[in-house]
Amino acid sequence: MTQYKVVALDLDGTLTNSDKVITPRTQAALEEAARQGVRIVLASGRPTVGIQPLADQLRLGENGGCILSYNGGKIIDCQTGEVLVQHEFPPELIETVCTYARYWNVVALTYDQTGIVTEEPENRYVLEEARINGIPVRGVPDLPGAITWPINKLLLVGDPVDMPHVEELMQQEFAGRLSIYRSQPFFIETMPLGVEKSASLAKLLKVLGLQAENLMACGDGWNDLPMIEYAGLGVAMGNAVPPVKAAADVVTADNDHDGVGLAVEKYILGREDHA
Repeated sequence: MTQYKVVALDLDGTLTNSDKVITPRTQAALEEAARQGVRIVLASGRPTVGIQPLADQLRLGENGGCILSYNGGKIIDCQTGEVLVQHEFPPELIETVCTYARYWNVVALTYDQTGIVTEEPENRYVLEEARINGIPVRGVPDLPGAITWPINKLLLVGDPVDMPHVEELMQQEFAGRLSIYRSQPFFIETMPLGVEKSASLAKLLKVLGLQAENLMACGDGWNDLPMIEYAGLGVAMGNAVPPVKAAADVVTADNDHDGVGLAVEKYILGREDHA
């Protein structure tokens, strides 16, 4: 029996291919792992509403899988609906972050129960986030004034050329107050302090009575780096950014060639004929 009892999977660029779908081989491998008692955790910067369709496709509600949304801001048990981990974005920093975003000419957005809320609903990167998640966009004249519910993150979107500089400035400005990560060249996640995938996975493992050595994590992007380093087995996709590949224990195929499925077959199901 495998030592890996939990498999944490990034979505975009990892679990899903370039068409944003789960390939049949990968789905079959994950369903077999779930039948053997392995808990599947979909770990993404996406909002919960944007992850739910993939959770439904993998039937996580039947086998006790989890959704880790908002880059670790929230974890729910798909079977019971119980919130296992929750981190609220500091309400007093919402307006400050939005002000800085406007100054740097990037767009802030957040999420309600149905979709995206933002001041610039026609922005190309806002529309890309809507497309990735399959959710609608609601425009508001003043985002901080419109937020009357607890949020888990603010996502900043903008030109990939500008985002490394904006990320660096924000990390300096909000040091000790927020956690800030770039998840795509055009996305910057602004999160409650200390929130990232590995910290929330550590809390989940504690709830389950497990250790880091029982975790296999697959990812490709900058925001996956902490969980790749934390996991007992860190798996970088063939399409992963260089720092993720450098930190990983193994590198699998890319997301268009069943990378997750191959890794699950080999390290969870014990099949050596995966090549």
